[in-house]
Amino acid sequence: MRVGIVQFLGTNCDYDCKYACDCLGFESEFIWYSQADVEGFDVIILPGGFSYGDYLRSGALAKFSPVMKAVADFSKKGGKVIGICNGFQILIEVGLLKGALLKNKNLRFIHKDVYLKVEKSRCRFTKGLEGEVLRMPIAHGEGNYFCSDDYLKYLQDNEMIVLRYSNESGDVKDECNPNGSVYNIAGICNESGNVFGLMPHPERAVGDLGKDGEKIFERFL
Repeated sequence: MRVGIVQFLGTNCDYDCKYACDCLGFESEFIWYSQADVEGFDVIILPGGFSYGDYLRSGALAKFSPVMKAVADFSKKGGKVIGICNGFQILIEVGLLKGALLKNKNLRFIHKDVYLKVEKSRCRFTKGLEGEVLRMPIAHGEGNYFCSDDYLKYLQDNEMIVLRYSNESGDVKDECNPNGSVYNIAGICNESGNVFGLMPHPERAVGDLGKDGEKIFERFL
């Protein structure tokens, strides 16, 4: 298992992701954003933090990085790609996932632990976890997932909604929604299930920091 962790200018969760890989015994390596080749990797992580040009719109310029063309080609061949927080925003901007990530409804940066219900979906990163409730931290200012009513129905009909904000018992309620995301969505996948974007940080719930994040990383295999 060889994991590539992409670094953009401003990425700050890259070493957290490497720590998570180390905890689970995966070989991991950083990939600079100007690199145009991701051959030889089994999984690609787009970690959280920031990317150049986020003052325009999160991920709006990062999508033009040479590495993202390589990541897109990698995903089209069936390679697993996971985008966490800013990585999720970049996946949206580059078109590997659809929708938009808006400013949080309260217009404030939010950093706290949340509960997440794992939905029945085609996502390869959550197989066998359906119905479980996971606890992980969020840390973002623009995590408010939005899509049209028609596309929400498409996500539902095709089992592409992966995680929803819930309470500890797994009940999905408005008061559990930290950022105003439509349908309490915290993570979605593509039609093939090999590209997964989420706002929570599983790499911060690994090892001494928790166990629920490990359940996501274990499915890299």
